Amino acid sequence: MIQTIAAAKKEKTSLPFFGIPRVVPYARKYSRTLATMVICGLIGTGMDIALPLFQRYALNHFIAGGTTDTLPLFIVIYVLAIVAAGCATFIACKGAMTTEVSMNRDLRNAAFNHLQTLSFSYFNQNSVGYIHSRVMSDTSRIGGLVSWTLMDCVWHTSYLIGAVAVMLVINVRLALMVTAILPLMVIFFSLFQRKLILANRQIRELNSRITGDFNEAITGAKTIKTLTIEDRMAKDFVADTQEYRNTSVRAARLRGGFSVTMHMASSLALAIVLWQGGLIAASEVGTFSMFMSYAQGMMEPVRWIVDAISDIITTQVNIERLTRLLGTPSDVSDTPEVIEKYGDSFNPRRENWEPIRGDIAFEDVSFRYPDGDEYVLEHFSLEIPFGSNIAIVGETGAGKSTLVNLVCRFFEPTSGRVLIDGRDARERSQLWLHSAIGYVLQLPHLFSGTIRENLLYGNPNATDEEIARALELVSADEVVARMEKGIDTDVGEGGDLLSTGEKQLISFARAILADPRILVLDEATASVDTLTEQKIQSAIDTVIRGRTSIVIAHRLSTVRNADLILVVNDGKIVEQGTHRDLLAAKGPYYRLFTRQYEDEATKGILK
Repeated sequence: MIQTIAAAKKEKTSLPFFGIPRVVPYARKYSRTLATMVICGLIGTGMDIALPLFQRYALNHFIAGGTTDTLPLFIVIYVLAIVAAGCATFIACKGAMTTEVSMNRDLRNAAFNHLQTLSFSYFNQNSVGYIHSRVMSDTSRIGGLVSWTLMDCVWHTSYLIGAVAVMLVINVRLALMVTAILPLMVIFFSLFQRKLILANRQIRELNSRITGDFNEAITGAKTIKTLTIEDRMAKDFVADTQEYRNTSVRAARLRGGFSVTMHMASSLALAIVLWQGGLIAASEVGTFSMFMSYAQGMMEPVRWIVDAISDIITTQVNIERLTRLLGTPSDVSDTPEVIEKYGDSFNPRRENWEPIRGDIAFEDVSFRYPDGDEYVLEHFSLEIPFGSNIAIVGETGAGKSTLVNLVCRFFEPTSGRVLIDGRDARERSQLWLHSAIGYVLQLPHLFSGTIRENLLYGNPNATDEEIARALELVSADEVVARMEKGIDTDVGEGGDLLSTGEKQLISFARAILADPRILVLDEATASVDTLTEQKIQSAIDTVIRGRTSIVIAHRLSTVRNADLILVVNDGKIVEQGTHRDLLAAKGPYYRLFTRQYEDEATKGILK
């Protein structure tokens, strides 16, 4: 989620290195590469420190001394030092780059795989943007911290220590005068950095807001046009971009002031060398030149140290957010004993999976959602024998999906048991159960790719004949026939190149192709026309034979032949029975039915 400015201010009071130990387990596998990077970095920095010494020797010996007796040896050593520095820097940079991309890959894989294990409640409570930021942006910052920030730390810190040490050895008084300005520069840099951090966080927040405005304008284009609010949307967008511009200009001014301060610090160090170094220039011009080089070179490490502390403070937040995601337990999880026998979602042990028949039973089940206070089910018991057709009906938002969520183990009962084939569902793996369930959603989702590829998600080994039969069974073959490339037509991202009704038909065919023992239809005909609904209803009557089926329905015409109808209101089951029995009871189901079929009721259909 976007950090607020108040949160950004609060983060600055955190300890800079608090989050770093959390990264260690992920960086440990690259310890050899990191050690090589550090050694090569030290070698490269050692050569950088030595170059002014070469310069000192050349000026004092060859220029001031007027001799070239050691010039060939000097050239050889100098060239070797440059080559060694270049090779060491290349190896260090290669290691840093490899570590960064590898860490990013590992962290993203870990985050993505962990997301696959989390229950629906996590996704209900966290937005897509928030999760996307954890998986992409946070991992990128952490990868950069472990690789490039580490190398910069080695380069700059070792250079600063080495340069000061050499100057102290050569001329203590001048060295102390040059280094005396360093603490003052750190203070100035810190003041600038604090303002820059806040400004940059404001920029990131505004950028996220602008991205959100842009995304909303694109995805809601039809609604915007029908409401004729183009001017309002444009006004909001322009206001956000103007604020972004003003904040960016303010940040640019701060960066300009920061750069000027850097130059002033460097110039002050050079002024000290020129002022005091003039006394030694006549006799030791090489030493004077060496101090000039070190005085200039020390400003960059000082600036980096201030930057690095700011980056570490900022990255600490990324580390905490990512590790919080990775440490989030699922509300639905298999026990170690179950995983040992049946495997998990990524390493299933299918050889140990028992065949699923499809008997379902609720045994004294009570349930409330993880973020809710009231029970949705209380001491509910129900047996659904294999081959039964159960319908769940009720008003929109009445809570019809609760029972299905429990059967599919998308949520666990708060108390009681859900039995599959006479055994507690928790005694077997989630994947074992999910592999036997076909689910057609009210709002269907197709994956990017072709119709064929989407169908094969249901059964990767399906033949062309099986695919054609599944399409024909739900009248989706007519949809495919209308398309230029037929079954190899691309559906677009999320299936957006198809209408909602077409997506639902393809989704239905995909579920049938999996040949599930338990079939769940969540208002599967809600987005199709009346004619197609009749065809699908006829197909449903055929498809449910030999399976246990649960139909969530809004149109009551689709559930007349159900073996048992459960009527849900305010998240609770208020009635259950057959179509005829519930009509005779003249309760909630009767009122729902007569409201939908008032004209037919007047013709005596409800006798």
